[in-house]
Amino acid sequence: MALRLALIILLAALVLAPGLFEPVFAPIAPVGGPVIYTRSSLLSLSLSHLGLVAAASLASTIVAVTLAILVTRPAGEAFRPLSRSITNIGQTFPPVAVLALAVPALGFGVGPTLVALFLYGLLPIFENAMTGLTTLPPQVLEAARGTGLSRRQRLWQVELPLAAPVILAGIRLSLVIALGTATIGSTVAARTLGEVIIAGLLTSNTAFVLQGGLIVGLFAALLYDAMVQIERRLARRMGRS
Repeated sequence: MALRLALIILLAALVLAPGLFEPVFAPIAPVGGPVIYTRSSLLSLSLSHLGLVAAASLASTIVAVTLAILVTRPAGEAFRPLSRSITNIGQTFPPVAVLALAVPALGFGVGPTLVALFLYGLLPIFENAMTGLTTLPPQVLEAARGTGLSRRQRLWQVELPLAAPVILAGIRLSLVIALGTATIGSTVAARTLGEVIIAGLLTSNTAFVLQGGLIVGLFAALLYDAMVQIERRLARRMGRS
């Protein structure tokens, strides 16, 4: 808990009062060059970055979980290989390639970045959702049938709640990947924390690179920890390890 609180305070200070860290970053900044990135507000960049990740991850979750539900039903089981091929698209093409293909159709800005993050986040959520839905205790499912629950009721009241911890693990992995991958969105004019890193690379300013990378890393670490806590509580509640 103490470490978690320390990381939250450090992240808040880096975003809200970056000038406090000028003595820390000064040794790795170019001689006579800027130490702290001030071209844009780090708070606005952080909010925009997180907004992109949240929107893309929400879309990935809805599509991937829905697809997993469909292919774990008897009527859709034959489409499981096709579904795996579809969700593998994002992992087959690097995000940079997806951006390059999406820019001509969607233009510069948020659109190509959302597409890249959406495609890249499908596979981990889909695979975990399938695993969670296909490894449910048979005796629980049989008891649900015995109580007279319909297929829809069994899905919403029994299967999804029991599979939730495993599904959340896939969402966690997808979110962490998206947080790091979203930085490349700045190459197509999307407002992300990648703007700080790219500015550092273009001007050989290691201070900028470290500043942007540290903020993204702290967001990822704290989000990962939060999701793990939620998964553990759900697993205990559902009686699954």
